[in-house]
Amino acid sequence: MFVSIILLWLCIWFIILQLKSWRPKNFPPGPPPLPILGNILHLSLENPLKDFERLRKTYGNVYSLFLGQRPAVVLCGTKAMKEALVNKATDFAGRPQDMFVNETTQRKGVILADYGPSWREHRRFALMTLRNFGLGKNSMEDRIYGELQYIINTLEKSIGKTMSPQNMFHNAASNIICQVLFGRRYEYDDKFIKVIVQCFTENAKLANGPWAMLYDSFPLIRNLPLPFTKAFKNAETCQNLAIHLVNEHKKTKVPGEPRDFVDCYLDELDKRVDDGSSFSEKQLIMYALDLHFAGTDTTSNTLLTGFLYLTAYPHIQERCQQEIDKVLEGKHRASFDDRHNMPYMQAVIHEVQRVANTVPLSVFHLTTKDTELMGYSIPKGMLIIPNLTSVLNEEGQWKFPHEFNPENFLNDQGEFVKPEAFMPFSAGTRVCLGEGLARMELFLIMVTLLRKFKFIWPEDAGEPDFTPVYGVTLTPKPYSMKVQLREMR
Repeated sequence: MFVSIILLWLCIWFIILQLKSWRPKNFPPGPPPLPILGNILHLSLENPLKDFERLRKTYGNVYSLFLGQRPAVVLCGTKAMKEALVNKATDFAGRPQDMFVNETTQRKGVILADYGPSWREHRRFALMTLRNFGLGKNSMEDRIYGELQYIINTLEKSIGKTMSPQNMFHNAASNIICQVLFGRRYEYDDKFIKVIVQCFTENAKLANGPWAMLYDSFPLIRNLPLPFTKAFKNAETCQNLAIHLVNEHKKTKVPGEPRDFVDCYLDELDKRVDDGSSFSEKQLIMYALDLHFAGTDTTSNTLLTGFLYLTAYPHIQERCQQEIDKVLEGKHRASFDDRHNMPYMQAVIHEVQRVANTVPLSVFHLTTKDTELMGYSIPKGMLIIPNLTSVLNEEGQWKFPHEFNPENFLNDQGEFVKPEAFMPFSAGTRVCLGEGLARMELFLIMVTLLRKFKFIWPEDAGEPDFTPVYGVTLTPKPYSMKVQLREMR
């Protein structure tokens, strides 16, 4: 018995030494890890954002923790974030390839792809193709306005009534990116859009939820029939839908006359036969789903956040409408260039993005080489967690860091200004591919709807609840609003 106890303590001591050896000299500080569990008990599995902030206050803006036995470095604050993602962008440009989100996407696509030739090829292709299909041009405005008519029709049917905007905004954002990717839109009750939006929504919650954290921290549980298996079924469902669309394109496309992103990729595939390229149909499937998810979830949740706050703060909504009426007087519709004459509207949209904090932990990075950050030594292959929440709410960077206030983006002369801490799309080499499209969508949709409608918080709905639901993207809790028609000016 005595020998057994001694052996047990020796095993525990050995495990502790193993874990401690992961914090080499000059490595960022952090809470002491437990054997096997690491720091998993320091984090709420449901929503760890407050725990990340609590640890920042104890250990500073660059600290380490263990997800199970895996070490990670958490970046907080504008200074650390810019040094890592902008000044040393290449050093921090990797992506982990052995986590839950990678498994569900089969390590394909562009968002989660590791840093290297394949990623660079595909990112260049995406930027060029999106530009060719009108990003920043009138043709993209036309696509957005085409979808806006369906939003307006939905709202006109709700005049004088209370309605829930969740599905409307999710479906609209999905359709705009669908037109770019697949050259078509779907009615809001179409099975395709219902299924794919539902799968995206569920997987966004699963991917940053407790089961994904356990999946990443404890590899031994990966083959067990636990709730995270739902994400793999959802991913398979989406892949089958995308395969069907790609097969349709292959039958109907005319070489050299691309109608959309998928046609462009298929044309590129034809050019690269047997050249050892990373382009493939399997890549195309996940690539399209990557872009569809990124272009749907973030934009729709930002719109939902925006109209939640605009209904809760009617004086801000009214001031937006006064500026819109003045700038657009006599014009049929707004153009994206009109933003330069709408400093207050610009400030409101950016403040919505700041408080929406749609992707609070960005997408995890990985160091591509041994490097240094804020005086600490960070080894190659280290998991990096950019805590964007700490930047968007950082004391000293914002006039009102903990409240919704457009003055955060206005100077003393009432001019629009954008502080360097504003990075909801992340920053550097891995900055969001769809930032330009998202900015155009938010401006044109919000301006057009505020010009035509007044949005009111229902009297019987109680106080607005601004607490978001945690996931890969933060989502406002479901809410309803009343819609009234305004007199167009």
